[in-house]
Amino acid sequence: MANQDVEIAVIGAGFAGIAAAYYLCVEQKKKSVLLIDSRQPMSYTSAQSGDNYRNWWPHRTMTDFTNDSIDELDRLARESDNVFNMTRGGYVLATRQNDVSKIAAEIPGDIDVDVYDDQSQIQLKFPALAAKIKNVIHISRGGDISGQQLGQYMLEKIRAAGGRKLQGDVTAIERESKYSLNVTSGGEASVISADIVVNAAGPFADRIARMLGVELPVKNIYQQKIAFEDHLNAIPRDMPFSIDLDSKYLGWSEEERSMLIEDPDLEWLAGELPPGSHCRPDGGAQGKWVKLGWAYNKRHSESQEDMANEKAIDQSFPEIVIRGAAAFLPALHPYIEAPPPRFSHYGGYYTMTEENWPLIGPLDDSGAFVIAALSGFGSMASCAAGKLCAAHICGGPLPDYGADLSLARLTNAELLAELNASTNKGLL
Repeated sequence: MANQDVEIAVIGAGFAGIAAAYYLCVEQKKKSVLLIDSRQPMSYTSAQSGDNYRNWWPHRTMTDFTNDSIDELDRLARESDNVFNMTRGGYVLATRQNDVSKIAAEIPGDIDVDVYDDQSQIQLKFPALAAKIKNVIHISRGGDISGQQLGQYMLEKIRAAGGRKLQGDVTAIERESKYSLNVTSGGEASVISADIVVNAAGPFADRIARMLGVELPVKNIYQQKIAFEDHLNAIPRDMPFSIDLDSKYLGWSEEERSMLIEDPDLEWLAGELPPGSHCRPDGGAQGKWVKLGWAYNKRHSESQEDMANEKAIDQSFPEIVIRGAAAFLPALHPYIEAPPPRFSHYGGYYTMTEENWPLIGPLDDSGAFVIAALSGFGSMASCAAGKLCAAHICGGPLPDYGADLSLARLTNAELLAELNASTNKGLL
C-alpha cells in the first residue's frame, strides 16, 4: 500500500468520524480528507446504537447542543427525502411519583413538553403504561432515526465532495513538520502524512490520544440492549420512546429472591435497581419488533477489538431488562416466563467523561483535534458534534457551548463543580 499525503486524517468511521468528515468536506469544502478505520464504517459501537434522539437534558448546554443537532437532522431529512426514516414521536417520561416538580425543574423552560397528571387521561393517551403511573412528561422534540442509513448518506456526500476512506489500523503517530500515521492494512504497512489529525476513534479514543501524547479523561462502560419480535403485540406501534423514571425491584418470587441473595455475584439483582429502563417499537407502523434498554452497568471496561468477546456481557440481561420494562409496561409480563423466540442481544461501549458531556475541539496546539465521548447519544448528537469539530479545525464561528464541550472545560472549576454535584447526567 503506497504512502499518502493528505490535509486531514480522521481516525474512526463511526458516527463521530463520519460526521466530522462530512462537515469538513461538504460544508467547509475541504478536498483532502481521509477517513481511516480498521473496520467497515458504522460497524463497531455505532452499529449497536439505539438510534433515538431528544432535546431533553438536565443542563442547558446539552439541550442547546442536541437542539442544533436535531436541526441538522431535520435539514438532512428534507434534503434526502428522509432516507434515514426520521420520526417525531417524542419521549415519554413515566413515574409513579405524585410530585414531578423536581423533574420538571431540570427541563429548560423553552423545551416543548406536555405534563399529564390525571391517571385516567394517561391511560387514554398512553394505554401501554401501567395503571400505577401517576405522572407523564411528554417531550415533543424526540424520536428515532436509522443511524446506518444516515451514515451511508453522509458517506455518499463525502465521496462526492472528494473525501476518501481507508480500511486500516493506526498503530503509531509521530509529529515533525506534519503528522505521520503508521497504518497497517491487509498485512501491509504504510505511512499517511497529514497536516491535521482528528481523533474520532470512539472506545479507542484514549489509545489514539496517547499516541499523540495526551491523556483523555474518558472511560468505557459496556451497556446492553435487546430487540425482539413482539409476536404478542404487547407494545403499540405508535408508542413513543418510553422511559421509567423510577427505581424498582424486579418482582422475583420469594424462592428466586432467596437464591439471588445467596449468590454474591447476583445479590444485587434482589435489591433496588436504578431508574432508566426504556422501550420503543422498532421498524415503524408496519414493524413487529421492539427495543429495550437499561444502562444500569457502572463497571469500566477496556475496549475490546471484538465486542462479541466482551467479558462484561451479561447473559441474564435479556430477562433483567424485560422484567424492568414490564414494571411499567405490563403487557410485557408474558415474555418473562416465555421469552420471545426471535430476539437479538447486543451491546456497545459508552465512552464517556465523568460529567457525560462530549469532548470536541483541539487536542493540542499542533493540529490534533478530538471528537469523542458521545456516550449513548452518538446518533442524535453526531451532526452538531461533526459541525462543531469542523468549525474548530477551520477557524469558523463557534456556538456559545463550543468551549464547554472541549477540553477547555477541565480548567473551569466552577462548571465542573456544578456538573459533578448533579445526580442526573442524562444517561440512558
